[in-house]
Amino acid sequence: MSVTLHTDVGDLKIEVFCESVPKTAENFLALCASSYYDGTTFHRNIRGFMVQGGDPTGKGKGGNSIYGSDFEDEIRPALRHNARGIVSMANRGPGTNGSQFFLTYAAAPHLDGKNTVFGRIIEGADTTLDIMEALEVDKKYRPLEKITVKRVTIHANPLADQ
Repeated sequence: MSVTLHTDVGDLKIEVFCESVPKTAENFLALCASSYYDGTTFHRNIRGFMVQGGDPTGKGKGGNSIYGSDFEDEIRPALRHNARGIVSMANRGPGTNGSQFFLTYAAAPHLDGKNTVFGRIIEGADTTLDIMEALEVDKKYRPLEKITVKRVTIHANPLADQ
């Protein structure tokens, strides 16, 4: 299962780990299918670490899951923040997953056991992700140039048959 985030700086194709983290995958895919992420921006961009998005307010304080409230983590020892291009849920602590997610620019082992890894970038890590990482930011790591998700393409949605 994969999706492509079409951003204004290029495309990012993401493999979603549906079998390993089914609740997180269902949330992300349903939000993608409902156009929830269309028009959202990546609001936090820390070179050498990660870029974060998925908040419809664009400020990093909002966003809801499909479950009506925050949902629990699906931490899997085999899924780690061990490389560039890992896709993981952003949260405010244990069991606070909503709609926000981040993409790693490098390994971030200090996040293992704290954030649910639910995918990896399979196309665009050496192009679009490079462009995103190079963008200038302010003192609070907000991009000076907006990075917007224009739309999302789902490549075979197993949830559509349910």
